[in-house]
Amino acid sequence: MQTQATNLNNPPPHQTWRPLRLFNLYRLVIAGLFAVYAFSDISIKSFGEYNPLLFKWVAALYLAICLANAFTIQLRKPGFAQQIHTQVILDIIAITLFMHASGGVQSGLGMLIIVAVASGSILLAGRAAMIFAALATLLVLTEHTYMQISDSLTATTYPQTGLLGAAFFATALLAHALAKRVKESESLAARRGVDLANMQQLTQYIIQQMQTGVAVIDSDARLWQINESARQLLNIPPPAQKTPLPDICPELALQQRLWQKEPTTAPCRFKPANSDTELLPHFANLGKGRDTLIFLEDTASMRQQAQQLKLASLGRLAGSIAHEIRNPLGAISHANQLLGESENLDTHDTRLTEIIHTNSQRMNNIIENILQMGRRDQTIIEKIQLKSWLEEFIEEYCRSQDITTELIQLEVEPTDLSTEFDASQLQQILWNLCQNGTRHSLSHSGVASLKLIATHKQDNPTPFLDIIDNGPGITEETVEHLFEPFFTTEKTGTGLGLYIAKELCECNHAHLNYFPADSGGSCFRITFADPRRRRTD
Repeated sequence: MQTQATNLNNPPPHQTWRPLRLFNLYRLVIAGLFAVYAFSDISIKSFGEYNPLLFKWVAALYLAICLANAFTIQLRKPGFAQQIHTQVILDIIAITLFMHASGGVQSGLGMLIIVAVASGSILLAGRAAMIFAALATLLVLTEHTYMQISDSLTATTYPQTGLLGAAFFATALLAHALAKRVKESESLAARRGVDLANMQQLTQYIIQQMQTGVAVIDSDARLWQINESARQLLNIPPPAQKTPLPDICPELALQQRLWQKEPTTAPCRFKPANSDTELLPHFANLGKGRDTLIFLEDTASMRQQAQQLKLASLGRLAGSIAHEIRNPLGAISHANQLLGESENLDTHDTRLTEIIHTNSQRMNNIIENILQMGRRDQTIIEKIQLKSWLEEFIEEYCRSQDITTELIQLEVEPTDLSTEFDASQLQQILWNLCQNGTRHSLSHSGVASLKLIATHKQDNPTPFLDIIDNGPGITEETVEHLFEPFFTTEKTGTGLGLYIAKELCECNHAHLNYFPADSGGSCFRITFADPRRRRTD
């Protein structure tokens, strides 16, 4: 951020040199008028009548000096203060000589000295104002005294000369007070400017660091400003100013037009064409104009917050289930085991005890899964190099399932692809998905084969992992309920595997989706967190 000290000690050049240029422009005009009068046939009463030759020489020399000062001001050499002192003193001397050549104080040219003294007093603070006034008064008195000595016929005008000197001092005092007030105002304006600049930088920094996407469009729906979060949510490159919103994101432009027609209508979620993120827009009028302020919320973040509340409630529910059901379930299982050891059971009764044991075990598995969700440890995010991590996972999985690693194909492109995820939770998700995939592949084709592909799209750096099997695929009716809890197509399944996998993905800012595979099987895609987005775990 800027600091006040820097701005006050080193003011912008236009704050000092521009007034000096204006003062020299005034001097050039005066010098030019005197030169034109001196070297033309124009006659004005008393101007140059006392000493025409002196008037011409002074006019020519004064014009040359003013022209030279224009170059010294442009070069800024010598310094500002030195140029002010030099120019004001030369003005006082030149105008005094003009006044002498025109008959003295009575010519009225002494008023021009007041302008020079006032200009010097304004441009330079401190005692310089009194020095200019004293010098002007001394030169005017000297000029009048010289005229009295050299020409006895000259009228005595000491009172007028004294009044002119008093006017010099009064002008210097007033100009000095005015300059002081102006400098105080400039100093205050500079401090306020620094504060505003700092506030603007702070506001821009806050907006850029916000997780919420923020964009501003004008009355013609052209983009005016956009923060980094909005650009990443819409997955667009840095756009040029005044780019039409329909060219950037037609879906958002449609939502904005609908809002303009009916502002009270609740916004609808949408998914940009070049992004997998579902967004919820909010619109507001900006100021009194027709500019529109757009807020973009990532629905995944909102789902994550709702998920945390849901998991907290589920944890309490799981505790109650464990207390209320597990003890009687254990008693039933134990009684069934004792009953199965009886020697008086016939074949029909033995089958009934097996049914009791199977369903008791299934109910116990459901309780274990629910307890696992409710008691899950806090997510610990770490950076994972997908290629090496997946290779280790495949070896461990194949060893556990007693299958060869050749049955699981792995493709990682680029090879250094990485993501941020809880490693233990990612293993739990993949284990569940791979078990489902190998089971369906084995039942359909007789070979428990899988394909794991980790990559990202060309125009989007967000990595994703596809788990593809060679199974029969999933019907459209089943897809609608695929991730619902307790929904299963297996007789022995609990219906919580995919539900837990999806919930674990949400806790890691990722998404789990299903797609039909090109080979006819199933593809479950884990879309990891966008690496450009800041995490708010």
